[in-house]
Amino acid sequence: MALFAVSTDSTSDLKKAYCKEREIFSAPLTFTLEKNGEITESLDNFATEEEYVEFYQKVSDGAFPRTAKLNYDSHVSLFTKIAETGVKEVIHVTISSGLANTYTVAEQAAEEVKKEYPNFKVYVLDPLTATVGQGMIATLAADFRDEGMSAADAYEYLLELRQQIQHCIIPVDLFYLKKGGRVSAASAAVGTVLNIKPMLIFDEEGKLKTIEKCKGIKKAYQRVIAHIALTSIHGERGRIIVVHTNNEQGAEELAALIESKTGVKPSITIMGPVIGAHVGPGSVSCCWLSEKSRGQLIAALAK
Repeated sequence: MALFAVSTDSTSDLKKAYCKEREIFSAPLTFTLEKNGEITESLDNFATEEEYVEFYQKVSDGAFPRTAKLNYDSHVSLFTKIAETGVKEVIHVTISSGLANTYTVAEQAAEEVKKEYPNFKVYVLDPLTATVGQGMIATLAADFRDEGMSAADAYEYLLELRQQIQHCIIPVDLFYLKKGGRVSAASAAVGTVLNIKPMLIFDEEGKLKTIEKCKGIKKAYQRVIAHIALTSIHGERGRIIVVHTNNEQGAEELAALIESKTGVKPSITIMGPVIGAHVGPGSVSCCWLSEKSRGQLIAALAK
């Protein structure tokens, strides 16, 4: 039996096959699509690439996506399922508390399950990130578990490493960020007209922060390389992930550029609907584990 279990939710964008292979428990969040006054609700539990592509095609065709938090009962169900396996400890990775209150919901659910399983302990971990960054933290937790590290030690180490999960998020335009209240309507209009590509990162508090505005996608990709150079790829566990919202060509272009400049071949994946709803279709983003912290990157960019 494993020393501890690892769990997360679908905002980690870890695919079903991967979670099964790495023995990572995952619970799906919900999202809705609204078009012509009709709202349909679905679970973020896609199993095939075609389902992700279909979601972004619907958005491109005029359906507007909205997200909903994973509810309390779903957390209780997830933790009960894990406790029933006989595992006494679990590291559960939520979405950033800077984006949602799922961390608090998970803690409350863990206490509820503990009433029936008194020896069951959940280390709820706020990764201060989402999408593939959240998935990277969950994957690292699984790595540490498989290497024989205790849950307590793995949890403490991950609390340190989370500030070294870096992001460059590049939406196609600012429309979806405007609808989500991330930028003003005036900024969104100007950005679209001038072909401005905003560059967002997760800051030290796990909130999205517009760090740069690049003129065109080529310039944005070059700035990704600059960010990686400023932070350096983690020497021991370095990995880079390129994630897109139905823009595989753009993702491959950025991945090839990163590999040519760093010698590290990024993995490529498609973003799920919960986080993808906020950046919109056609985006390309990058995430990596670095040697330097987010605070050090922000300070370096401010010079």
